Amino acid sequence: MSTGEKAGKIELKSKLSPMEFHVTQECGTEPPFQNAYWNEHRDGLYVDVVSGEPLFSSKDKFDSGTGWPSFTRPVEGAQVVEKRDAGFGMVRTEVRSKQADSHLGHVFDDGPGPAGLRYCINSASLRFIPVAELEKAGYGRFLPLFGVAAAKATEEVATLAGGCFWGLEDLLRKQPGVIRIEAGYTGGTLPNPRYEDTHDGKSGHAEAVRIVFDPAKTSYEALLRFFFRIHDPTTLNRQGNDVGTQYRSAIFYGSEEQRRIAEKVKAEVDKSGKWKRPVATELAPAGPWYRAEEYHQDYLVKNPGGYTCHWIRD
Repeated sequence: MSTGEKAGKIELKSKLSPMEFHVTQECGTEPPFQNAYWNEHRDGLYVDVVSGEPLFSSKDKFDSGTGWPSFTRPVEGAQVVEKRDAGFGMVRTEVRSKQADSHLGHVFDDGPGPAGLRYCINSASLRFIPVAELEKAGYGRFLPLFGVAAAKATEEVATLAGGCFWGLEDLLRKQPGVIRIEAGYTGGTLPNPRYEDTHDGKSGHAEAVRIVFDPAKTSYEALLRFFFRIHDPTTLNRQGNDVGTQYRSAIFYGSEEQRRIAEKVKAEVDKSGKWKRPVATELAPAGPWYRAEEYHQDYLVKNPGGYTCHWIRD
């Protein structure tokens, strides 16, 4: 384990409860019938306690009698990774979250669903979000799973990363239809990161901007096309003098429609011939958003002529 990884573990340990850390980072197992969600019957979504990535739905939850939360399948779109586990004198299939690499539990072939699977999951690896809180928590796209229609959008959100967030924020704020914008961190595994946490690789977060816009005055596609004009999308982990994964080029989509649009625009930019190298922009589902410290907000408004590696290209 590198020095940065060790520091990341120490920081994560301070953010999680002892049981959450033991389960997700040390492949531990919590006691049956003595955990938060084994007897939880409300409708809602279960997300990774570390990264917030969606994992399971209450619609696929069942009482297995084991004392741990059990599901017949991951929620639609979730990327749950399976690994061979030969510990404790037996061979089992471990399941881990894709983004945070958290240990979740194991999957067995004795479930009641069509696929015959039982995902036996530790409550300590999960955070439960009731249906009534999904929209506010940023998971409104899952409301239809519970027969709830999302409210008609008068505002939409785009989350983009492409180098230092100072320059991105300054140029995007001036676009027609942008209601408000803020700098922050997303795409990593460390809860509640600070600026210092993003600069040695231990948190995995990117410097990013969260744009709230009026869909009647602009579109997600228009914002993406402008985004590709103000940074170099061929240098995945670099913009100008800024080097590192925190400066990666990324689009964090909030719905399947946004994913479709992002793939379309990225492909068109790649084929346009405007860049000598292939477009390397990462496309990833939006996860938890963490607002950056106040001195990063409106930085170039507060400091005219301050550092930026962004400009509008033809």
